[in-house]
Amino acid sequence: MRNATKITTAVLAAGALTLGLTACGSDKDSASDTSGPLVVAASPVPHAEILDYVKDNLAKKAGLDLEVKEFTDYVTPNTATEDGSVGANYFQNQPYLDDFNKKNGTHIVPVVTVHLEPLGLYSSKAKSADDLKSGATIAVPNDSVNEARALKLLAANGIITLKDGVGNEATPSDITKNPKNLKFKELEAAQTPRSLEDVDAAVINGNYAIEADLSPAEDALVLESATDNPYGNFLAVKDGNEDDPRVKKLAKLLTSPEVKKFIEDKYEGSVIPSF
Repeated sequence: MRNATKITTAVLAAGALTLGLTACGSDKDSASDTSGPLVVAASPVPHAEILDYVKDNLAKKAGLDLEVKEFTDYVTPNTATEDGSVGANYFQNQPYLDDFNKKNGTHIVPVVTVHLEPLGLYSSKAKSADDLKSGATIAVPNDSVNEARALKLLAANGIITLKDGVGNEATPSDITKNPKNLKFKELEAAQTPRSLEDVDAAVINGNYAIEADLSPAEDALVLESATDNPYGNFLAVKDGNEDDPRVKKLAKLLTSPEVKKFIEDKYEGSVIPSF
């Protein structure tokens, strides 16, 4: 049985920064009490699974009391870290965090990068990217960073062409060549796997692909390269909490040889250690 406390949350508006502590199942500020357990907000797969491995196999020996709380969206873990409902989070990459902090006035900072989940293009109708028909509809994540990441994945594989120098805010309006006249359906990232029966293909984040029983290493029509990839996922805290001794212990454990082997053995290339 999983040891994490699973909390299913509705997707919140990006600007909604005030959360009641009951939303995280805590009546105290877990970030300010360094004598208590370190509460970490995490996406269920693979983040919470990796944290559960640390909790069950490594934390006690290291003197770390670790509590894992699962969230199914990409907003609440940061707002909960900002308001102190949790002491840290583990679910995101640097471009996403930079965009989130800028738009929401939050002060979240990375501590240590742990793994990469390659973004992939999946389809239940096409066996290869070349099989996509003219006018096909592609689902993409609707948050700005992951949408840009999805479009850059398609561009890197010659499916579309983007404007020169386009960055992490690329949208379909930045497409300069679209030989197949593809149409794009913007969805909340967690919904993209569920859209596969309704669209011709979908660009899906690695964690959501794995949750949907898709294997990025085997099922993706095209997959991000791990080489020089800026989208590694990291442990993060509110600025000023980097020196919390509990955070330092967890950072060391998350980048240990034991965790590297766990990731490699469990995910078989669908999740890649970044240390």
